[in-house]
Amino acid sequence: MAASDPMANTYSVSPPTVSKKIFIIAGILTTVYGLDELNQSIKDVACLWLLHPRLQTQACMEPLAAANIHEWNRRLQRREKAKASIGLIAVSLDHRNHGSREVNNLANETWKSGNERHAQDMFSIFHGTAVDVSLLITHISSYIFPTSKLVITTNMVCGVSLGGHSAWQCILNDARIDTAIVVIGCPDYISLMSDRARLSKLDTWTSDTPPGSCFLGSKDFPQALVDAVGKYDPAGRFMAQFETRTNDNYTRALSDREKRKLILALNNLLRGKRILNLAGGADKMVPYKFTRPFIRWLKDAVAPSGLSGDGGTVVEDIVLDGIGHEMTPGMVKEVVQFVAESLDKGSTITKFLPRQSKI
Repeated sequence: MAASDPMANTYSVSPPTVSKKIFIIAGILTTVYGLDELNQSIKDVACLWLLHPRLQTQACMEPLAAANIHEWNRRLQRREKAKASIGLIAVSLDHRNHGSREVNNLANETWKSGNERHAQDMFSIFHGTAVDVSLLITHISSYIFPTSKLVITTNMVCGVSLGGHSAWQCILNDARIDTAIVVIGCPDYISLMSDRARLSKLDTWTSDTPPGSCFLGSKDFPQALVDAVGKYDPAGRFMAQFETRTNDNYTRALSDREKRKLILALNNLLRGKRILNLAGGADKMVPYKFTRPFIRWLKDAVAPSGLSGDGGTVVEDIVLDGIGHEMTPGMVKEVVQFVAESLDKGSTITKFLPRQSKI
């Protein structure tokens, strides 16, 4: 399961350049884009956190930072000066054990590439990066705005592949993050990795009858990892609210107790937040079939007639037919549009409608 760069062909045309400054915050090399482009009349600032794919570094996110900042500033220039506006900056960092933070290359590889701890390594890396984003949100203003009156009032996250896995955790686990854009990521780690174990023909998958029946809790997916997934993984967290876990949990009728627990979880974790999921219909590395059950359930749950229909949560799901494990130029356009719409939410200037899935 060799991994190619999912962003190798992302930018058909290079976006304009954008200013960038590097800060070392909590020992993390943190790149901030767009500080020089902030309008002097702006007091409030939105921060877009950019998380890169596995085996890549934060450098590949710079064009995405530039595209979002230039589009938002273009929109601001068309507005009346009297209109209250918010500025936009973007921030990138290396995932744990990637780029400037790499300590063991093998820990970034898969089972097929010789990493026996693939499940533990990948989850702990992208979980750790989500924790890092929260840490940096706490401290970044004291570095980039030490004496000014500028205030970061909005945090958004966009992640690609491994970064998409992190983005799911960011939006669930930090109340300060109100928008997440997940590109070719997955909210259901157990389903994704169980299938990867099957394809890798691990002994812990093939040695039982039926195959895979004892995989969870084995040396390749230890019980401590199962427990961590239940606490931090999107599907794991919501599945924990069900009294019994069955294959039809996402579609079966719920008990009153399950409804109460799920409503509480939805309101606590996602009330008022916005999520865009972008996937490739032909993705073999992170197949959409492992995202579909959860995100369809989530969309129904936050719909006007759903469990948390009054929570103001927006979930959009776009699947591009024939696209593999890659971020396409079309996906970049969707990201830029969603970021701008999220910044404009509640504004009378821009009116927008939810996109339709392109399955």
